[in-house]
Amino acid sequence: MSAFVHPDEIRSRFSAALSAMYRAEVPQYGDLLMLVADINAQALKADAGSADRLAASGELARLSEERHGAIRVGTADELATIARAFAVMGMEPVSYYNLAPAGVPVHSTAFRPVDPAALARNPFRVFTSLLRLELIEDEALRAEAAEALARRDIFTPGARELIETAEAAGGLDEAQADRFVSDLLETFRWHAQATVSAETYERLVAAHRLIADVVSFKGPHINHLTPRTLDIDAAQAAMPARGISPKETIEGPPARACPILLRQTSFKALQEAITFPGADGPTAGAHTARFGEIEQRGCALTPAGRALYDAALASKDFSALPDDWDALRRGDLAWFRYRATPEGLAARAETADLDALIAAGHVVAEPITYEDFLPVSAAGIFQSNLGSEARETAYAVDPAKADFEQALGRPVQDEMALYRAEQEASITATLKALGLTETV
Repeated sequence: MSAFVHPDEIRSRFSAALSAMYRAEVPQYGDLLMLVADINAQALKADAGSADRLAASGELARLSEERHGAIRVGTADELATIARAFAVMGMEPVSYYNLAPAGVPVHSTAFRPVDPAALARNPFRVFTSLLRLELIEDEALRAEAAEALARRDIFTPGARELIETAEAAGGLDEAQADRFVSDLLETFRWHAQATVSAETYERLVAAHRLIADVVSFKGPHINHLTPRTLDIDAAQAAMPARGISPKETIEGPPARACPILLRQTSFKALQEAITFPGADGPTAGAHTARFGEIEQRGCALTPAGRALYDAALASKDFSALPDDWDALRRGDLAWFRYRATPEGLAARAETADLDALIAAGHVVAEPITYEDFLPVSAAGIFQSNLGSEARETAYAVDPAKADFEQALGRPVQDEMALYRAEQEASITATLKALGLTETV
């Protein structure tokens, strides 16, 4: 029996194949990758201490490979099947995001690795949104959209078969893994032929441009792939000189000495030629959906830290949120990963008090990178790339997490529980390495 390919390896192969495909489809994405590589090299050269910290924490090794993508699916079956496909690659659904209050008729989760070691190998994530058909007010149009979605299958027969094989056998061998990557790639490919008439497309656009994007095509084309930068302000400033038109503002927290959560910007969505089916043959049209995005990831905040951040976001005053690593740590406002230093391992520590151990140089605390997303920022990115027709008012709906999880076929994981587990595991391992036990 052939050995199974590790899910981390399958994820790495798929991420690389998807990036190559998207680069061929959207050449400006290649320009974005080169810009980010240049900005990151400059940032590392300018701050050797930061480079050392990134290397020590394992962040530097994954930086150039890091990507997050985004897709939008139309039905519960599509969402449940994509969840099964991502599971083959060691990716789990983390957190629930309701974007309807921001005027975007979807709710979402992020598929990503959840084990710190798997994240270090390849932190590929896909922000995956499910269209909320019930938010289409026109009943006839809602029925037409549902019918269009029911006619399509966004997965190849091979992809469906290999998902079932992986689930039944517990994994995929080399040949199966390569076929899986190739077949699943077809789900994310751009299709320039619409599956609905030009008239239906225009009615869907009038309801919401994102509804038209989800319903009108053979599959949920990847609408952006996002590299990670160490200096998003420098990247934003450098985009115009590279012939890239950035959105007006950076989404997320303001620039800080101690970066937190997630900051994002993008180049504006491209207008792409498409064709519509018609009784007298195909007719030409245009569609705007795919864009380029850059992100800068900071430290993950605890529930207390997030409460301060949310209050700061509402008031536009961030002064209450400390911009100092030690203050964030001591205030239990951010999550940290602890590890023993060579000096600590060589010494005979007599206390398990973390603050004392850090002060003595026996332990270091490294901020845990935020691996997830911000619903306000996601909605801002979506809206900035939906054209002048973007809806300004929110949908009057409550979060529908239970409905989403039913469609998904499994519960979403709690991001805070994951960060807490990582911090606690690091404390336990650090104290054990020092020959100490944790104080209660």
